[in-house]
Amino acid sequence: MPKRALDRARMARLINHGPTVLASCRDGEQRNIITLAWVTPVSIDPPMLAIAIAPARFSHDLIASSGEYVVNVPPSRLLKAVWHCGTKSGRDGDKFDGAGLTAMPAAAVGAPLVKECFAHIECRVVKAPTAGDHTLFVGEAVAASVEREAFDRHLRLRKPYHTLHHLGGPQFLTSAGSRLRAA
Repeated sequence: MPKRALDRARMARLINHGPTVLASCRDGEQRNIITLAWVTPVSIDPPMLAIAIAPARFSHDLIASSGEYVVNVPPSRLLKAVWHCGTKSGRDGDKFDGAGLTAMPAAAVGAPLVKECFAHIECRVVKAPTAGDHTLFVGEAVAASVEREAFDRHLRLRKPYHTLHHLGGPQFLTSAGSRLRAA
């Protein structure tokens, strides 16, 4: 089958189909949530994952200073909140309040969990290399939790825990195969 050239700046859309997450962070009294599609496991032993954040983002400096973050996995019903956290700046107001989300204490880090999310991975930053125009915050998972009913015995997500997958712009796909538009 014939191929066509693809703008290299759009290459991430070919492989970035993991769930869209809400990364929460705190440094002192400042807290924030950032919507991320660029998150990946990078080690099994020790368990580690990486998130990519541009230095201009408010969350970037909070994570760089505190050395901690939480990856929260939202169900698809939180699309409006996910979109809010990805299109508004924490410099302009508290995104927990603006998105109607609830902060709750984490088990092992100072960054808050997002109560409405069904899974959480608490991380401590072990490395933060610059990768082009983003910082790759590599974090060791120091705690993780998931709602008991989210998975069946074969680790398949049950309703209503379907995840969101960013397709670009306001377009999302759920893990159940439904297309959603955020705006």
